Amino acid sequence: MHADAPPSAWLLRWQHLIAPASHTLDVACGPGRHSRALLAAGHTVTALDRDADALSFLQQSAPAESAQRLHLLQADIENSPWPLTDTQRFDAVVVTNYLWRPLWPRITAALDAGGVLIYETFAQGHETIGRPSRADFLLRPGELLAVCAESGLRVVAFEDGFESPAPVNGGNARFVQRVAAVRPPMHPGGPLAPRLLQS
Repeated sequence: MHADAPPSAWLLRWQHLIAPASHTLDVACGPGRHSRALLAAGHTVTALDRDADALSFLQQSAPAESAQRLHLLQADIENSPWPLTDTQRFDAVVVTNYLWRPLWPRITAALDAGGVLIYETFAQGHETIGRPSRADFLLRPGELLAVCAESGLRVVAFEDGFESPAPVNGGNARFVQRVAAVRPPMHPGGPLAPRLLQS
């Protein structure tokens, strides 16, 4: 389950866009490396995954003081109805190493005004070096940009290409695509605007 894997550097780089004490959704969270990072930053987390064992590990490994802010949701989101209501919205949605295109509308619709989407997964080209290798699980060039445009999101940062792991940190080489984007606030100059370019 890669339970000891560190949080994505992309999430750590752009999590400052998420307003303090936000309600966040971690889609296909697995054993919860990003859910734990979001909890540590003071957010409330809905952790969504189909794997009961992964969710159980997350529950046991999350700090006791954050238990009230962690909500586990077990659901097979590819073969069953979307488990959230149409009115449930989040201040941030995080997705990493997961792609199921029919869920694009659900994932982006779950983002509230002023909310942040942080998305990162494998891209075309990865089939030449390893798995996943099926086109169904590899983003096409610029695909995340197109999804953000169709959903009315403002792109803050985008990367698409080959990533070789740093010698110090290890890891695997991969073709990856990632985006950090925001849904514009209801009113221009709303509370998100001053945080867009912080690093």
